[in-house]
Amino acid sequence: MTSAPHPDWLVPDWPAPAGVRALFTTRPGGASAGPFSSMNLGSHVGDAPTAVAANRHALRHATGAHAVFLNQVHGTAVQLLDAATPDGQEADACVTAQRGLGCTVMVADCLPVLFTTPTGHVVAAAHAGWRGLAGSGASGQGILESVYASFSALAQTRQAKKAIETIAWLGPCIGPSAFEVGDEVKAAFASLQPETAQFFRPAGPGKHLANLPGLARFRLQALGVSRVYGNDASPAWCTVSQPSRFFSHRRDAGAGAAGNGLGTTGRMAACIWLD
Repeated sequence: MTSAPHPDWLVPDWPAPAGVRALFTTRPGGASAGPFSSMNLGSHVGDAPTAVAANRHALRHATGAHAVFLNQVHGTAVQLLDAATPDGQEADACVTAQRGLGCTVMVADCLPVLFTTPTGHVVAAAHAGWRGLAGSGASGQGILESVYASFSALAQTRQAKKAIETIAWLGPCIGPSAFEVGDEVKAAFASLQPETAQFFRPAGPGKHLANLPGLARFRLQALGVSRVYGNDASPAWCTVSQPSRFFSHRRDAGAGAAGNGLGTTGRMAACIWLD
């Protein structure tokens, strides 16, 4: 049996087919206390393990799917999920064509990106912070390029090599009025794609305000993904500015008793599955 998701959780407003389900958790609806109150899904942030386990169980119960949690490292690796895939695989994206498996990424300012085909044969989820989004090396292949390649290859096998159309949804993340970065971040994007300079606004010597969802939309469009929904960089999507609704690593870093700058806060999740 399943239970209804918490009414504050977000259900993407996008033209996904009927067999594709997705949601984004927010702070309410869980068992955690203190700075992790209450729906913290991260097992690596210092929260009580029993509370995290209860929250993950609540997510799985609400979706009716087995949400698989990754060990995210701000890289570009993609994990193919099957029924035997355990939690904790080192990757920043996952893809599956199997029903009942939840492609899941955790965030607390980074951008979650969900993918589906209009026919609903394959789904994927990506965790896109600036490092993963920018990528590395001469090609500059980032997490979106990596997951799109894996997603498209799997979709081709499921649809007899027909043309693959992709639909994407961007979830909440740190907004362009809050995401202050240094010259090195701007350079990481602009060195390969000078047009990305439009997504950075000056914020003082050597500082810029970066538009993370704008950068993601640009990279997706470069891949030919034109049907992109969700986060449009407006204030309603900003995790930093809404402490009662969203966890935020940038906002809460150093706020704990230890003052260690590690970000005493929880993690939300974006989850997509084939029903």
